Amino acid sequence: MEERRRINRVNFEAKSVIVPCDSLKKVYADVLNVSPMGMAAKVLNDTPSLLGKDVIVVAETLIMYADVVREDENTDGTKTIALNARKFTNDVLKYLFEHITEEE
Repeated sequence: MEERRRINRVNFEAKSVIVPCDSLKKVYADVLNVSPMGMAAKVLNDTPSLLGKDVIVVAETLIMYADVVREDENTDGTKTIALNARKFTNDVLKYLFEHITEEE
């Protein structure tokens, strides 16, 4: 049976921070659009590749745990990345709440 419903992304322009779970180094990005299943964001071209990594994205009132599934270079010196949402695991939630108020 073919799925008849479709969830489209909607424009959601916001400044954000993307944190790869393996390195925990902040990457600043501009979110372009969002849906319950994922989002697209723009990062600078010199940002190390995030392709295939699991990341945590914080944008305004949104926190998303996701996999980076695509990176496309743009002509303006940026890359557009596509993220697929993942369910939060207990370990990830525990980490977030333990470190949410830590100072750098």
